[in-house]
Amino acid sequence: MTRLRPTTHVIFDMDGVLLDTERLYTAATQQIVGRYGKTFDWTVKADMIGRPAHESARHLVEALDLPITAQDYLAEREVIFETLMPTAQAREGARELVEDLVMAQVPQAVATSSAQRVFALKTRRHGDWFAHFASIVCGDDPRCRHGKPAPDIFLLAADELGVAPASCVVIEDSPVGIAAARAAGMQVVAAPDPAMDRARYADADLIVDSMTVLSAAILTGRASV
Repeated sequence: MTRLRPTTHVIFDMDGVLLDTERLYTAATQQIVGRYGKTFDWTVKADMIGRPAHESARHLVEALDLPITAQDYLAEREVIFETLMPTAQAREGARELVEDLVMAQVPQAVATSSAQRVFALKTRRHGDWFAHFASIVCGDDPRCRHGKPAPDIFLLAADELGVAPASCVVIEDSPVGIAAARAAGMQVVAAPDPAMDRARYADADLIVDSMTVLSAAILTGRASV
């Protein structure tokens, strides 16, 4: 059984939740660090996902002892992203879930740590789908003073939806995202990558292996799994 109580609004993280972009991040990063004989895998990535880009970059440079700065890494990654991120595909079951919620008249928002420019690259092929969201808040929004695990981005999304935080459920794939949702006073569903340790999601109200098992009925508290 879930511990979800009835909610009226849904807030989605984007990377790894709506879009299958994590493999693209891995490919781009490996292309960069491979030149220095390094391997980028989940032992490093697990502590990067969900965080603001500059924080993740600093962690990468320190963890792999790279002979470049975090800014060097980010600048090179941005160039790779220009061609890589527009190939992003929907995570299995994500589009169907969003459409189910639209049919159920459940307002939805996106709260992503991605900067607006990168968000545009990732969603280039998904404009019709993302038009369903009543609010989209990106990580470089000047109103978000602190990135995840701070609650700023989720509180802003709730404010734009015109609803109290307690009425929202967040769908996240990162531990820092779970912490941010909790700090915002929201319920949270974890939909982690299979490579992530499930123990890191113990604070979620519900952990699912696939987006396909979620439905409007589950998320609005009208049913349990």
